[in-house]
Amino acid sequence: MKKYIKIISFVVLIATLASCKKWVDYNPHEDFAITELDYLKSESDYRTMAISVYTPMQWLNQVIPIGDIASDNAVTGGENASDVLPLQQMDDYTHTTVNSVLTEIWQSAYEGINRANYMHQYKAANPAGQAISFAGKDALYGEVYFMRAYYYFTLVKMFGDVPMFVDKRLGLTDSKSLKRTAKIDVYKQIEIDLTNAISVLPAVQAQKGRITKYAAQALLGKVYLYQNKFDLAASTLETVIASNAFTLVSNFSSMYLKDGENGAESVFEVQYSNASPYYNWSYEKRGQGNYAVQQCGIRSLNGSADMPYASGWSTNLPTQNLASAYAAGDKRKTVTVLDIEAYKTANPSYGITYQVAPYKNTGLYNQKYLPRKGETSGQVELNYGNNQRIIRFADVLLMAAEANNKATAANDTKAQTYLNLVRRRAFGDNAHDVSSTGTTLYNTILDERRLELAMEGDRFFDLVRTGKAATVLAPKFIVGKHEVFPIPQTEVDISGLTQNPNY
Repeated sequence: MKKYIKIISFVVLIATLASCKKWVDYNPHEDFAITELDYLKSESDYRTMAISVYTPMQWLNQVIPIGDIASDNAVTGGENASDVLPLQQMDDYTHTTVNSVLTEIWQSAYEGINRANYMHQYKAANPAGQAISFAGKDALYGEVYFMRAYYYFTLVKMFGDVPMFVDKRLGLTDSKSLKRTAKIDVYKQIEIDLTNAISVLPAVQAQKGRITKYAAQALLGKVYLYQNKFDLAASTLETVIASNAFTLVSNFSSMYLKDGENGAESVFEVQYSNASPYYNWSYEKRGQGNYAVQQCGIRSLNGSADMPYASGWSTNLPTQNLASAYAAGDKRKTVTVLDIEAYKTANPSYGITYQVAPYKNTGLYNQKYLPRKGETSGQVELNYGNNQRIIRFADVLLMAAEANNKATAANDTKAQTYLNLVRRRAFGDNAHDVSSTGTTLYNTILDERRLELAMEGDRFFDLVRTGKAATVLAPKFIVGKHEVFPIPQTEVDISGLTQNPNY
């Protein structure tokens, strides 16, 4: 689907429509104006607009580095203390209600919701009142409802209680009447959307990257886990496992290469592309390329033509704490963290030179998303085509292990089985299998999530949802405050929203 994802604007001239109250015979087309009546006239229109609902997922690329930078997995790095200041503040836990990255995430997620709601509003009949029927329409709407659930899930795990609207696209005047909806009710809507999506989505999509039934089941399982609904999480995730649609790839590193995208372990990925290079530094995170890749590259890196890596901005640097957490023989370590000095020593023929990360240098770089030569185009920094891996089969196995361990009728045998499948791939043997039970097993599963999913954006949110953030992230993390991020001040000012506690 990569080459088809593009930004499509919803052009609705509300002022023009309002003027119709006075001039009832006025036809906007006389002034070559486009109105809602010009949209959704055919199957092609519906399918094209559904693609536009995917687009804001690309703009949420900073949620991934935040999930590690706000945890013990990574530091912001960069050129100095004011470089990428919004991320530096989240790293230092000094972030406030004025933070451009948080504002971007809020606005991007709601743009996605607004687009999904527009399609929902005109599912039965288009703006002109015409019913447009075609084969596969229900399945197409399954994708739309998944995406709306994904956007709301992003918002609720970042901000807690958030405004929720599902019936229609918001108009210009609606924002002033918005109120925050209790998190529990937002989760209920997410569950409804995902359940509806599951009922109509196909198990396999002809076009790689499009949302499937299994992606919706996996996300629903994760949503249950975030609410401690362990019984529901276990049964939902085990449906994905029992499908035999996915497998753990034997070579852990291959998943993060271009050839590994949308592979046998991929349940859901956000697709990026550079087929039509995008260039706009004013909206650098809103291209079709993955901005987060350039961020984590090695600063001023140079070397021979056959040296595979490209230069970047030394942001989102893995910590030595993370590197030390891997046991001897764990193959995931070198795939996750790149020790540039060790790499330089091991490859003298490359003639590597680079600038040490000037700020918070750890000597380590995010190997999973490290920029590579030949994987960008046009404006190099803004057009890396690397997909973001959102849910992998290993994640499903580990979530199912946790859910079974914490279920009403705990099944530690199942939990061990799922956990050990992941560990056997990590070590290449079964000598590292886990046989513990109860709380010990639970903590081992959570530790395994850190090692398996490091630098993929889950760590901070896992620490918060399991109640371990205050201990692991002490003394920076303040209970009653840092479980969520502040509502962007612009949204508080415009809509009169209440702010999160202690911000």
